[in-house]
Amino acid sequence: MVRVWDPVVRLLHWHLAAFILLAWLTADGMKTAHEALGYAIGGLVVLRLLWGVIGPRHARFASFVKGPAATLGYLDDLRRGRERRFLGHNPAGAAMIVALLAVVAGTVASGLLLESDAFWGSEMMEEAHEAAAILILVLVAVHVGGVIHASLRHGENLVFSMIDGRKPAGDSE
Repeated sequence: MVRVWDPVVRLLHWHLAAFILLAWLTADGMKTAHEALGYAIGGLVVLRLLWGVIGPRHARFASFVKGPAATLGYLDDLRRGRERRFLGHNPAGAAMIVALLAVVAGTVASGLLLESDAFWGSEMMEEAHEAAAILILVLVAVHVGGVIHASLRHGENLVFSMIDGRKPAGDSE
């Protein structure tokens, strides 16, 4: 077993997951809690972006975010059942991280705009906020599906590795 996910990545991951769930649960009728969670989620996104630049190897975006060709190639290998195992994030997982961070940031931004004078009561901004929140759920479902698939395909428990930070060394990139 080798240490892959540092404590900051793990804490940010699980706190984002929990706070997004709580934001969903407080969306109707618990405005103060929902707004507080929105601010907390925004702070966590900022911290993850910062950690993606200054954190250890497997946390840094430069070490795992690949271009479109590499990501599409990995997805094609996945479709054919011959995808490689990665010690850190695979290219599809990296793309999912970027997508989730972008959509979560957009959801936070639209929520903040709803509280501004310019967009107070704006139906368009409300719909944008709700659409982004729904897109988070879609991305989370795809993310969880990918984690389950990779865990079964490569014989490792990726959920547990995001708890204790370790993965089997084995053959990987």
